[in-house]
Amino acid sequence: MKNTKQCPKCQSRDPVRIEGTVGAYGSGNNILAGASIFSAVKVTRYVCVSCGFSEEWIEDRVGLDKIRSKYQYL
Repeated sequence: MKNTKQCPKCQSRDPVRIEGTVGAYGSGNNILAGASIFSAVKVTRYVCVSCGFSEEWIEDRVGLDKIRSKYQYL
């Protein structure tokens, strides 16, 4: 949905973007990539308001690099 602006499940063209947040004690839509909230990587959601399908994206390269450094493929 992020790239096509269309839901892959129902083909609706009615997605909404919900930007990731970082709050106190790690709350919000994020991934902690270190010991504090300052290392948190925001996760943006795209939700189809027609059928409820959702996707989550890390939208910046710095965030992806933080995740790569902290987590390794199993």
